[in-house]
Amino acid sequence: MSTTATALNSGPKTAMRRQALVLTGLFSAASAMLMGSMLAIWLQFRANAPLRESSDGSKMLRDWLPENIKIPEVATNTMMMTIVVTCIMAQWAIYSSRRSDSNHTSLALGVVLLTAIAMINAQIAVYMQMNIGVRDSSYTMMFYSITATMTALMVIGLGFTLLVMFRSFASRVSDHDLILAHAVYWYSLTVIFAAMWLVVYVQK
Repeated sequence: MSTTATALNSGPKTAMRRQALVLTGLFSAASAMLMGSMLAIWLQFRANAPLRESSDGSKMLRDWLPENIKIPEVATNTMMMTIVVTCIMAQWAIYSSRRSDSNHTSLALGVVLLTAIAMINAQIAVYMQMNIGVRDSSYTMMFYSITATMTALMVIGLGFTLLVMFRSFASRVSDHDLILAHAVYWYSLTVIFAAMWLVVYVQK
C-alpha cells in the first residue's frame, strides 16, 4: 500500500488593515462637519443682520461686516492657490511612493511641509493686517472662531506631514497607506478651506 504526501492548503489570506486611512477618513469627516456647522451659523448671523445704506446710497447692504474692516484679499487668495499646490504635491508623494522612489517622495513631502507653513504664515499675516479684536463685534468673534479652527486643522496637517516625512527618511516608502492617508487629509482640508474662503473671505 503506497501513500502519497499531500501538501497542506494555504491558510486564509490576512485581511489588509488600513487603520491610518480609516482614522484619517473619520477625522476628515468630523472636521468637515465641524466647519460646515460653523459656516452655517455664520450664514445665519449674516442673514439676520440689519440693513444699511451703502456709502454712495445706491443700494442696501447687510450690516454684518463693519465698514472699518478690510480683508486683505491678496493674502487670502494666495492661501487658496497654495493649498491647491499642496494637494498636487501630496499626490506626487503617492505617485513616487508606489514606484519606490524615496528621493521624490521626500521631495514632495518637503514641498507639502513648506506650503503648509506658508498658509499658516499667511493666515497670521491676515490677522495682523486686519488688526481687529476678538470681542469688537459678533462678526469678529465668528471670524476668529472659524479661521482659528481652520488654522488648527492646518497645524494638525503640518504635524501629519512631519510624521510621514520622518518615515520616508527612514526608507519606509513602502508604507503606501500612510502616504495615501496623508493625501486624503490634505484633500479634505482643501475642500473645507475652499468653502471657508468662499463664505468668509469672498462673500464676506
